[in-house]
Amino acid sequence: MKANYFKILFILAFVFLMPKLNAQVHPPCDSIANACEKYITSQFISDGQLYRSLIYEDQSAEFKSTFFGGSTYRIAGCTGFEPGCLIYSVYDIDHNLLFTNADHKNSPYWDFKIENTIDCTVEAKLDLTKQNSGCAVILIGFAK
Repeated sequence: MKANYFKILFILAFVFLMPKLNAQVHPPCDSIANACEKYITSQFISDGQLYRSLIYEDQSAEFKSTFFGGSTYRIAGCTGFEPGCLIYSVYDIDHNLLFTNADHKNSPYWDFKIENTIDCTVEAKLDLTKQNSGCAVILIGFAK
């Protein structure tokens, strides 16, 4: 009977403490995501996804997305509260570079129109001249 009480106590502790433990891990990413949302303006509707990853030094994060033909999109990328610290690049399925914000002074967002539906990989990495670790956040919106 005592063993059942311990199991119940353990399960309750796990259920009630897990959200607090999880909250300790993600607040920096949540606040960066909230700050990055300013780039998905009222002209765009979020795709509903929050692409984020903790990265350190020369690591990169990859996010998969499908862009549908005939639509205009905006990609926003942040890794802090100052723009220009995150380098993001968009590749097709053959890893051909379609765009990199490194060619545009690490612009925090990019607007583009897609003619044909395409699966892409968005790669994010830090501009090591500005930051050596952080949470990479990518947001994608499509025009209304």
